Amino acid sequence: MLLTSSGQLLRHMLRSSFGAAFPVSRYRTWMYLSRIGKSVDSEEEENTMQRDLTDLHEHVEDLVCPECGARTLVRDYERAEVTCTGCGLVLGDKLLDPGPEWRAFDSDQRDKRSRAGAPVTLTIHDKGLSTMIDWRDKDSYGKSLTSKKRAQIYRLRKWQRRIRVSDASERNLAFALSELERMASQLGLSRNIREASALLYRKAVESQLIRGRSIESMTGAALYAACRKYNVPLTLDEVASVSRANKKEIARSYRFISSELTIRVMPTDPINYVPRLITKLNLDGTVQRKSVEIIKFASSEGLTSGRGPTGVAAAAVYIASVLLERKRTQRDIANSAGVTEVTVRNRYKELLEKLDLEICL
Repeated sequence: MLLTSSGQLLRHMLRSSFGAAFPVSRYRTWMYLSRIGKSVDSEEEENTMQRDLTDLHEHVEDLVCPECGARTLVRDYERAEVTCTGCGLVLGDKLLDPGPEWRAFDSDQRDKRSRAGAPVTLTIHDKGLSTMIDWRDKDSYGKSLTSKKRAQIYRLRKWQRRIRVSDASERNLAFALSELERMASQLGLSRNIREASALLYRKAVESQLIRGRSIESMTGAALYAACRKYNVPLTLDEVASVSRANKKEIARSYRFISSELTIRVMPTDPINYVPRLITKLNLDGTVQRKSVEIIKFASSEGLTSGRGPTGVAAAAVYIASVLLERKRTQRDIANSAGVTEVTVRNRYKELLEKLDLEICL
């Protein structure tokens, strides 16, 4: 057999030493380590290489593949490798799995086998790092405690609840974060929005922006600012409906913390409100796609600037439903969007005039 290149000769030597099933990924790993001058001849050099590979695994998102120049490096925990999805180059093959060594097939098994507490969260005033004494009077083996031990645990549990909140500032923070959690739960917001709103409120407390203002209005403002920052289609009326402060107070507090904390929020895109309207009106995906097309064309023509995003979205959904013969009344669409019928009618007429559309009602 004639070998035409040094790469083919090296691959032939490796396959002859380790068998015909020697994986190409191992060969590429060997080539990469030899290219960057790594050698595992001595124990010290092997430890150095392992540290380099550990740094490689921790900063995968910031690295560039030396073979093809792509930034598409992924961690493969099944094979314990860091691989480039562009060319298949294996940059490391001793990846550590940070997960548990056990498997769980349901929530009960997961609760029994887990040996750590809940993760750190900003939605609790002490970030979830305090100790919680269980209310069940049982030991680690599941046996009931004696009467003497039960009395002792009861006293410990009572004092733990007392010292968990030490002063007035922590008490106010605990109340504010519980208020945030209540509003986010009623609105069905995700965990990242709850964490972001708690972070904004903590920043406001550190900057001493809470003094002289109600906690209810500041929590509503923090929740609304987090939704605006991460493009969650939530109106101020919806926040006020679950808050203990009125809309005017929340809007005033939102403008205050936005200016003081320099929160840069882009104008709300009407497209973000379309899926909600489609779901509430029981329309299908074709109407949603047509509504998005209408809004994109209207944005390119400058028809959405200076208009409320909910009104524009409602008008686009109304036009799309009529065009696709899945018509909904203006009253139903206005009630679903939280605007008046006059707003829907005005935006609808503007879009028809500028987009040169003809609709037979």
